[in-house]
Amino acid sequence: MDNKLYKLPPRNDKGVVEIETKAVLKALAQAHRKLGELKGYAERVPNKNILLNAITLNEAKDSSQIENIVTTHDQLFEALSSHKEYVGPTKEVLNYKEAIWQGITAISDRGFLSINMIVDIQEIIEGNKAGIRKQSGTVLKNEATGEIVYTPPETEKEIRDLMKNLEDYINIDDECDELIKMAIIHYQFESIHPFYDGNGRTGRNINILYLILKGLLDSPILYLSKYVIENRGEYYKLLQGVREENGWKAWILYMLKGVRETSEYSLEILERISDLIVETTDRIRVELPKIYSYELIEVIFSEFYTRISNVVDRLGVTRKTAALYLSDLVEIGILREEKKGKEKVFVNQKLVDIVSNN
Repeated sequence: MDNKLYKLPPRNDKGVVEIETKAVLKALAQAHRKLGELKGYAERVPNKNILLNAITLNEAKDSSQIENIVTTHDQLFEALSSHKEYVGPTKEVLNYKEAIWQGITAISDRGFLSINMIVDIQEIIEGNKAGIRKQSGTVLKNEATGEIVYTPPETEKEIRDLMKNLEDYINIDDECDELIKMAIIHYQFESIHPFYDGNGRTGRNINILYLILKGLLDSPILYLSKYVIENRGEYYKLLQGVREENGWKAWILYMLKGVRETSEYSLEILERISDLIVETTDRIRVELPKIYSYELIEVIFSEFYTRISNVVDRLGVTRKTAALYLSDLVEIGILREEKKGKEKVFVNQKLVDIVSNN
């Protein structure tokens, strides 16, 4: 099998490949329209950071699940609210969530995405400093049969040369549409497979960073991991199709469909959470006017499981007052009280249901 990986832009033995076919351009228009609707909504809504917290958590969970790192929403909600040090799958998912925000901060500060920044992202995800592969022997196998389907570049020099080319391609402004380039970048990164581990999660992180870098989004509200999970077999088949048959059209159409469907999904989630915030705010104003404050709304939506200490820290009240506030919210059905070990937590069940059931 020919494992030759060409530098970008996409090419084969005959030269640069024609990407923007009629079918691709039609799918591109649809993807841009849905992505634009999502961006426009996110720019208008209040409580944006609360919404982002929920979307980012789901991405971290789904992206990790693709790599068979499985945890539950309940474990993640508990970890986020307790601020304890966790190990195992829950820790790995939280590392991925941290990597998203670190990457966004880096591109916002620097205005580009470099190899070193990608290495930093992978380091956060994996929790080690192994860096770029220096040894040969890495192969990609068919999960069902164990058959080797692809051997990525093996020498450190070849990997670094291809990564430098990828860095240039990411940051240069050319005539290729950004959504098409995102699909190309994702294929190329996964095929270079530059790290010993964490390539899939790092590659999916790069997707959102690229969209923000190019101004198609201004915040991390679109993730393709749920789409990949639901279409996992096709994802790997089409990646391999580019390697073996120069199947760029099918791969790009798959990714554009993912952008369109994921934009629709993300918009629905944002709207449902935003509506819940408005509904909850109105109820507290009417039924508990003495305890209402914007800060209280932020607390019970920023943390899926709210603790008394969260209210104390955010509102600057005593523990007794914070406990009374939370008890009042339980009484009118806004929160649900639950025991976690020796401590009480107050669950925003409607928010949990929106995030967990999608």
